[in-house]
Amino acid sequence: MYTLVYRNENDALVCPVLAATFEERHDMAPRRNKKPDWIVEKERAKRGDAAETFWLFGIHAVRDALLNPKREKLRLMVTLNAQNRLQEAIDASGIEPETVDPRNFSAPIDSQSVHQGAVLEVRPLDWGSVSELCAPRDEAPIVLLLDRVSDPHNIGAILRSAEVFGARAVIGPHRHSAPETGALAKTASGSLERQPYQRVPNLAKAMNSLKEMGYFLIGLDGDADMTLEKATADLPNVPIALVLGAEGPGLRELTKKTCHRLAKIPSTGDFGSLNVSNAAAISLYAIDQWKKSFKT
Repeated sequence: MYTLVYRNENDALVCPVLAATFEERHDMAPRRNKKPDWIVEKERAKRGDAAETFWLFGIHAVRDALLNPKREKLRLMVTLNAQNRLQEAIDASGIEPETVDPRNFSAPIDSQSVHQGAVLEVRPLDWGSVSELCAPRDEAPIVLLLDRVSDPHNIGAILRSAEVFGARAVIGPHRHSAPETGALAKTASGSLERQPYQRVPNLAKAMNSLKEMGYFLIGLDGDADMTLEKATADLPNVPIALVLGAEGPGLRELTKKTCHRLAKIPSTGDFGSLNVSNAAAISLYAIDQWKKSFKT
């Protein structure tokens, strides 16, 4: 016996005997493999979190991360020699190391990276919100804002200077600044574990939040009319946010407009411009000296 099946005017398969279209029968069938929404969301979040991990490498960077209780540590791969050098930090962290043959060190990092036999998979640090991190709390702190500074080596060097001069935070836009990476951590020479580095969705919004907290925003611009010294000469001892742009394009127009003042680092002769990490170090020193003048 044959069952007649044909296509109707809507090009749907119809079986008169069952009096239902193929599509209707398909819709009525139980979906046995559909997962509950909460499981789907949990798995999606887990995949997102997994994408947020990165590898630190080198004895100093790995040791500092192991000793940082705020750093979430996932996997440690070491040669026997590196393990001996890091044993105290490994014991303090509680992580179980994977001892690897140095002749077959297959860690998922760039082959040119100088790892010294130690790599550590971690998640980025969570420093909280701008308002939590930068609240003056009866102080006059310094904050650094980076406008599209994307070179991890520059940011690593800036973090070192920021830590030396006691900056409350280094802040950059999420889409146009370097994320935490092994290269950044190595250049920062441990400062990544101690100096708050925060990436925000909108830099201008973060700048306005700092204004509301009482910060005075000074943008570093080589074409500015006044020097950094003059820009602070008439100010009381207030919280200061220094804003630096990427080498070449410098500060964006909206970033300039959001600053209270633009200032430059004076130079001798017709020398072009400073590397952004050098400019950050000089500016931090200048503001640090200016703040000390209120204590004398």
